[in-house]
Amino acid sequence: MVSLGGRRWWWVGGLAIVAAGFLGGVVLWQVSRALKLSKQELRAERELAFVVRPFSPKQNLNFESVRSPEVFAQVAHFQDSLYVAGPAGLLQYDRRGNLVREFSEGRDLPASPLVAAAVGQVAGATQPELILATAGQGILLFDGQKFRQIYSADAEVRAVTTILPVTSGHLLIGTKKRGVLVYDGKTLQELHPTLGHLYVQALAGSEVDLWVGTLDGGVRHWHAGTTDVFAEEQGLPDRQVQAITLAGDKAYVGTPLGVAEFDGGRFSRVLANGVLVTCLHVEGNELWIGSEDQGIVRAPLAPNLRHSASRDSVGVGAEEVRQIQGTEQGVMVLTRNGIFQVKANGFGWQEVLKPRPAVLSDRNISALARDANGQLWVGYFDHGLDVLPDGPARPAHIENEHVFCINRIWPDTKSGAVEVATANGLVRFGASGKPEQVLGTADGLIAEHVTDVVPYHDGLAIATPAGITFLDAEGTRSMYSFHGLVNNHVYALAVAGDDLMVGTLGGLSAVEKGFVRANFTAGNSGLKQNWITALVRVGDEWMIGTYGSGVMGLDSTGKFHAYQTVTTATEINPNAMLVTKDHVFAGSLDQGLYVYDREKERWTVVTDGLPSANVTALAEGNGYIYVGTDNGLVRIEESKF
Repeated sequence: MVSLGGRRWWWVGGLAIVAAGFLGGVVLWQVSRALKLSKQELRAERELAFVVRPFSPKQNLNFESVRSPEVFAQVAHFQDSLYVAGPAGLLQYDRRGNLVREFSEGRDLPASPLVAAAVGQVAGATQPELILATAGQGILLFDGQKFRQIYSADAEVRAVTTILPVTSGHLLIGTKKRGVLVYDGKTLQELHPTLGHLYVQALAGSEVDLWVGTLDGGVRHWHAGTTDVFAEEQGLPDRQVQAITLAGDKAYVGTPLGVAEFDGGRFSRVLANGVLVTCLHVEGNELWIGSEDQGIVRAPLAPNLRHSASRDSVGVGAEEVRQIQGTEQGVMVLTRNGIFQVKANGFGWQEVLKPRPAVLSDRNISALARDANGQLWVGYFDHGLDVLPDGPARPAHIENEHVFCINRIWPDTKSGAVEVATANGLVRFGASGKPEQVLGTADGLIAEHVTDVVPYHDGLAIATPAGITFLDAEGTRSMYSFHGLVNNHVYALAVAGDDLMVGTLGGLSAVEKGFVRANFTAGNSGLKQNWITALVRVGDEWMIGTYGSGVMGLDSTGKFHAYQTVTTATEINPNAMLVTKDHVFAGSLDQGLYVYDREKERWTVVTDGLPSANVTALAEGNGYIYVGTDNGLVRIEESKF
C-alpha cells in the first residue's frame, strides 16, 4: 500500500520526467530547426539569380555577314537530325547530309560562340531538348522549334565551358570562374564549395559521383560527399585537363601530355604518353584518343598491351579532333573542319560533312581598312591578313613570319601604299598590294613589335611597347620616357596637324613638332583611366578610348569630360575607334558596338546582329561600316544607324 507522501513524491518525480522530456524535446526541436535553417541559409548563399526566358530571333537584320570559316565544335543527334554547333552558330542537317536550317550568331542566337551541345530532358521540360552552351550568354534549350535561354545577370555565371545533363533531370554546368553549377529546373546554384571558383574544362559522371577537369588544377573527383584532387604529384601527366570519359569503374582523364587511367577512383597508369589530347571515347577494348595534331590514337586497354597505341589517320584536315561518338553504324569523329565516320567492322573513313566555302581565312579579326582601290584589308589576330577586292575576284591571303599577328592597317590613299603594323615589325606594301619592305630594330625601330602607325608630317609615327619611332626622309629617331613620354608602352596614336596624341599604358602624351607638350594621367587631370587604347579626332576635340572607363572627351582647353552611356566601366579594344562624317564608332571588349551620333551628340549601344559582343576593328567604305569581332565580320549601311 502506497502512502500519501509516497504518492506525492511519485507524482513530483513523474512531473519532473515529463518536464525533462519536454525540455529535451524542445532542445532537440531547436537544434533540428537550427540545422535546417543553417542548411537553408547555406543553400540560399549558393543559389544564383537567373531567369529562364524565351529567346526569339532578332528583328534587326540590317547587318550582312561576310562569310568566315565554319569551325565545327560539337555535334549532337536530335529529332532525327544532325546538329553541328560552333562559333558561326548552329547548323541542322538531315540524314543525307543536306543543310536544313541555319541559326546564326547575333541574329538567330545570342552574340556569343557556341561551345558545347548535348541532348537531355531537364526537370520541368515535357520532352528532351537540344542543350547548347555559349561562351558568354549562358545556356540555350531548343525543342526543335523554339529557344529558351537560362540567363544570369552575372557575367561569370554566363561564361560556360561545358555541360552535362544527367538522368535525374539536373543539368551540370562547367564555367570559367564559378566552377560547377547545377540547374534543377527551378534553381541554379553551386554544386559544392569544393567545386566552386574553378576554370572547368570537362565533366563526366553525375551530380553524386562526378569527375571535374580543370584548366590548371588537375582533376577533381566528387563522390560520397568528399572531393579528391589529382595533379602531377598523384600521377596525372599534366594539371591541365582537356577531356574525361568513363567506362565502368574506370575514368580516363586526357591532358596535353597523355591520358591518366583511374580504377575505382585511384590512379592506375598513363596511356598515350606525350599525346596532346582533345577528346576521349571508349570503343570495345580500345580507348580512342582525339588529338590536336596526331589525328586519332587508339590505345588497347588490355594491361599486357598498354604500350602499343597506334595512330589512325582519319583524313585530310582531320588533325584537330574535337569529338568522338559511338553510333549505331560505327564511330563518328568531329574535327575542326569536318565530320568523318567509320562503320562497325568496316575499313577506312568516310567524310560525312564538311564546312561550306568561306570568303575569309579566319574568324578572329584584329584590324580593318579600305585602301585607295576600294579593297578591304582584313587583319587577323594570328593568321596574317586577307585582301578582298572590290569586285568578283578572289581574295588574296598573305601570311608569313612577319605578316602574322596584325595590330593595325593604315592605307595611304594618295600613293596606294599600305602600312601594316604587326607583332614582328612594320610591313610596307606597295601600290601593287605586295609586301616590299619589313622594318624592325635593325632598320631603326625602337622595338620589333609595332602596335600602331599613323602619318606624321612628311613621314610616319610608329608606336611600339618601347616608345615611338619617327620615320621620314632624314631617317629614324625615337622618343620614349627619357624624352618626357608619360609611359614607354604605346598602344594608340592620332594626328591633327602638328599635334600627335600618344595613348600609353600610363596615360596620355600630347606631342607637338616632335616634343612632349603635356602629359595627362588619372592623377593630374580628369582622366579616369591611365590605360589608353584608342584615339580619334572629332571636330575640335579628342575622343579617348580607355581600358576600363570607356570613352572620354578632351576639349581644346585641355579639360576632360565624360559621356553618358559610354564613359563606364568598359574596355575599348586597341585602335577600335572610327570617325565618319555623321558618327563615331567604338568597339568594346564585351559590350558590343558604341555609336555616337555627331549631330544629336548622343551615344547608343548596338549588340543585335553582331556575331560577338567583342568588337575588335572598324572600317568604312562605299557607305558601309565594317565591324570586325573575335567571331567574324559583318557590315551595315551607315544610314541604318
